[in-house]
Amino acid sequence: MTSASAATLDLMRGEGVPLSALGAFAYQIPTDAPESDGTFAWDSTTIVVIEVDAGGHTGLGYAYTHRSAADVATQLLWPAIRRGDALATNGCWEAMRRAVRNVGAGGIAASAIAAVDIALWDLKAKLLNVSLVDLLGAVRERVPVYGSGGFTSYSTERLCRQLGGWAEAGIARVKMKVGRDPEADGERVRAARAAIGPDAGLMVDANGALTRKQALTAAADFSESGTSWFEEPVTSDDIEGLRLIRDLAPAGMEIAAGEYGWTTPDFQRLLDAGAVDVLQADATRCQGISGFLAVGALCAARSLPLSAHTAPSLHLHPCCALSALRDVEYFHDHVRIESMLFDGAAVQHEGRIAPDRSRPGLGLELKRADAEPFRV
Repeated sequence: MTSASAATLDLMRGEGVPLSALGAFAYQIPTDAPESDGTFAWDSTTIVVIEVDAGGHTGLGYAYTHRSAADVATQLLWPAIRRGDALATNGCWEAMRRAVRNVGAGGIAASAIAAVDIALWDLKAKLLNVSLVDLLGAVRERVPVYGSGGFTSYSTERLCRQLGGWAEAGIARVKMKVGRDPEADGERVRAARAAIGPDAGLMVDANGALTRKQALTAAADFSESGTSWFEEPVTSDDIEGLRLIRDLAPAGMEIAAGEYGWTTPDFQRLLDAGAVDVLQADATRCQGISGFLAVGALCAARSLPLSAHTAPSLHLHPCCALSALRDVEYFHDHVRIESMLFDGAAVQHEGRIAPDRSRPGLGLELKRADAEPFRV
């Protein structure tokens, strides 16, 4: 037995590893062009990166959120776990959730918990010298992706070039934004269908921009172009509306929502209402990998598919460990940012991404010199 294997066995026998430090860093990355969806426009994306140290190793986590999440991590979360055991990820998660009771468990606090929780899972796997998927227990070797972008700010030409390029690269399903100009959406969807051909799956995302009647009209129009997925046709706050659209949508069109779920009860409410055909969850919002695994269990209990929202490099390992998982969103902005900032970022091949199980943890390393110009 090697010394590394012996040390791993010692850890697994219950030898705790005290947490020793936490660092938080925020980076703001400009988009490569103006971007918008049905309800929002942006020209940059902020990522908060967390590093947690223990036992001579550093765990890496991150979330796409406001820079203030870094302050929540250092000022509220670190005091709650600083005497904790790096191997006790569940205990640390519960301690962080208790620490934000008086500021609220959602929003910025949820994203801060997420980034720290992800770093703790990465750290635990590194201490045990295994990839995170092997620590969690793999049920698949790779994860299907769908190409996502098609912003409402794009010209029709750019929209078609992006979606058509993904289809040519072997990605079986692609998604575009709608809802900014409902009167023009039908033509944009038809142009996208022509660009990707008859066989690729076409998905649309309104980001909650439409009323119930607008959404039903749009669903009927989009179905003529073979659209198989309608995401947030109405706001996810309107759970009854989502259920209505799900009940009345054309055959073969799935209704999806869940990306703005912060805590496990948020997802439970969508499921109890029968509001979605596919539940989405985002580990950078739903309080980390721990929260994401909990959502996966909810989906498995109801035989409902789970789709991971964006951040493909971060979701890759837990997605490989969840039986209910269908796919992960290969989002234009995050694919670009993760390849810029992290060595080991996921790259799709023939419509799938696969973890490098020779690298411990998430298999990611921050490229500090490349990231530094974007630090805020």
